[in-house]
Amino acid sequence: VQLVESGGGLVQAGGSLRLSCAASGFTFSRYAMSWYRQSPGKVREKVAAIYINDRGTYYADSVKGRFVISKDNAINTVYLQMNSLTPDDTAVYYCNKNYSNLYTADYWGQGTQVTVSS
Repeated sequence: VQLVESGGGLVQAGGSLRLSCAASGFTFSRYAMSWYRQSPGKVREKVAAIYINDRGTYYADSVKGRFVISKDNAINTVYLQMNSLTPDDTAVYYCNKNYSNLYTADYWGQGTQVTVSS
């Protein structure tokens, strides 16, 4: 399994970023995928998920209405469009398969840093 996140950076509050995650080593189209984030001193949390077979999406309350997750099975890539960013969104963002318990994941990519300045 390989997960390569990209697209992070420094942005002012109110700005937008689009994260990408290229996945390989598993049958991407058969898995729901999620974005997770971890801020310093905080536990890693799931912020969005996209399910297979058009079963919809999930968003954490903290990002609902601002973030949009999408998936392109043709190129094994999952995206996270982040709008109206706030300093509370500052974190390292990771993609992975969708886990109900993220601590059962046996592999993580390097993540991509998102920093939102006030």
